[in-house]
Amino acid sequence: MTENTGAGYFRLVSALMQQVLDEEGDAVERAAEVLAQQIAADRLVHVYGPGGHSNLASQEIFFRAGGLMHVSAILDEGTLLSQGALRSMAVERHPGYGRIVMDDWGLGSDDVLILVNAYGINAALLDAALTARERGVTTIGVSSRRHADATTPDHPARHPSGANLHDVVDVHVDTKVPVGDAVVELPGVRQKTGPVSTFANAFTLNWLVMSTIERLTARGTQAPVWRSGNAPGGDEANAEFLDRFRGRVRAL
Repeated sequence: MTENTGAGYFRLVSALMQQVLDEEGDAVERAAEVLAQQIAADRLVHVYGPGGHSNLASQEIFFRAGGLMHVSAILDEGTLLSQGALRSMAVERHPGYGRIVMDDWGLGSDDVLILVNAYGINAALLDAALTARERGVTTIGVSSRRHADATTPDHPARHPSGANLHDVVDVHVDTKVPVGDAVVELPGVRQKTGPVSTFANAFTLNWLVMSTIERLTARGTQAPVWRSGNAPGGDEANAEFLDRFRGRVRAL
């Protein structure tokens, strides 16, 4: 029996996440330790995903059922697809833009910043990472080393320095996304379809969140975790902590 398209896609996505699980455990644990220390001190964890669909990653663990209340997403509108897809791509390639965003947020040496991007090369991403490093921010990168290493130095999306995200952050978790993102070949179709980066980012980030919660719990710290507002008792459970974060988390 010939494998149907959905089954083939599921197999390839599952294999990618299995590879992340098999190979990135040490990196996730190092990142979880950084987050656990930050949250134990009642400080926020910022997450920024400059790039059209990489913005989804920063939204994935922000204000999310089962997610940490200490997560603060940097939802800058410059690269959001809602502002125009071509505009988003132009902004993420614009040198200096990421520095503007970091200056606006004013992060410093007491802060932790997770930077997420499928490819790990674009100018806005690298400017944000380099600016954060200058400011003493502890940085965690989530991106594909394979994709970054395979992208030519003169690619128009690249930061002028030619640097990759995995080269400039304190801790890096490799999402293993292949070059081009899409992984499914269909008969008679010239381009691959079936992108995988959103799955890889969401799996990796939620694994990091859960590992952080485990570490905090082992130390006797009950980290505030969001409950779905659509579940019975959800609003009441969340209300217990809202005053603690209202005014601190900009997008709340």
